[in-house]
Amino acid sequence: MSQSAPRITALDFARALAIFGMIIVNYKLAMQAENGGSTWLIAIAGLFEGRASALFVVLAGIGVSLMTMKARGSLDKEHIRHNRNSLCKRAAFLSIAGMLLLLMGWNADILHFYAVFLLAASVLITVSRNILLGLYTIILLASQLFLIVFDYSKGWDKSFHAYLDLWTIEGFSRNLFLNGFHPIFPWLCFFLIGMWIGRTRWLDLATRPKLLLYSLSGTVVFEAISYSLISWSSPVLDTEAATYLFTTKPMPPTMLYVLSATCSSIAIIAVSLYVVDKFQNSLLIQALINTGQLSLTHYIGHVVIGLGFLEAVGHLDNGSLSFAIAYGCSYFIIAIIFSYVWRKWMKRGPVELIMRRI
Repeated sequence: MSQSAPRITALDFARALAIFGMIIVNYKLAMQAENGGSTWLIAIAGLFEGRASALFVVLAGIGVSLMTMKARGSLDKEHIRHNRNSLCKRAAFLSIAGMLLLLMGWNADILHFYAVFLLAASVLITVSRNILLGLYTIILLASQLFLIVFDYSKGWDKSFHAYLDLWTIEGFSRNLFLNGFHPIFPWLCFFLIGMWIGRTRWLDLATRPKLLLYSLSGTVVFEAISYSLISWSSPVLDTEAATYLFTTKPMPPTMLYVLSATCSSIAIIAVSLYVVDKFQNSLLIQALINTGQLSLTHYIGHVVIGLGFLEAVGHLDNGSLSFAIAYGCSYFIIAIIFSYVWRKWMKRGPVELIMRRI
């Protein structure tokens, strides 16, 4: 097996972890189970908030860089044009899929945001790594400024579960760019840093220990800075304002949240590289790799099938955090089994096949 093969499967393994975290967070959100349950359950569920989705987007950026590596290296205009067309077609497919989920009432959809990230990638295929880091910095700073200048709560209901004017041009644009669940400012940062990592040697075996050390250290440092700034500024700004500006929770997505979630995402990817290198022949690890390879199928499935079933039996708005986590874990176990069996016969997942053929 080539050196790049376990690296790619490690990214699939990390993608499976991201899907699991997104399932837990989304089921908690859909069942309105954000405050109920024991302290330890709340703490466990809180670990995934904004982190699983961020990991998913970072992995997407890495994937795009690996996919366009040959075109970028050769600078062949025809090859670059082919990659751009491919990214634009994928963006169109994901945009339609995301809009359908929105029409079904799934307000937390990430696919239509993902489509914009792919469109941005199609433009940035040949730009330098320094430009990617520069764009990351500019978008990060601009996003923090937008939190101060604009009303982040505009368009949301009091519970921050429903976006009241989503289906207007102004409301949809505001949600997409500024204050949706995964707005372009600053969520494009996760995609850009993924593209940057995919062009470096940080995923190689020799640099992997430093990658893990730096990313874990960064997570701890940014969490400590957030805690300190909230504590020190609360007497001056009041606790609510201080938390709004310096939190590392995903809503609102502050600069410290993006930096902390970037580091934690990279740390999980680094751990995934170690795990797959050591246990790649394990049945469980292989099944999780297969699950990551069917990530689009499982993302749509956990909404349409998982939540659709609960709504059909009238148990969606149950408000139980313990049930949300147990149901999410059960669904993910079924997804793992399905993925392993499906990949025995088919190279791509059901939705992935549809996207490929369209």
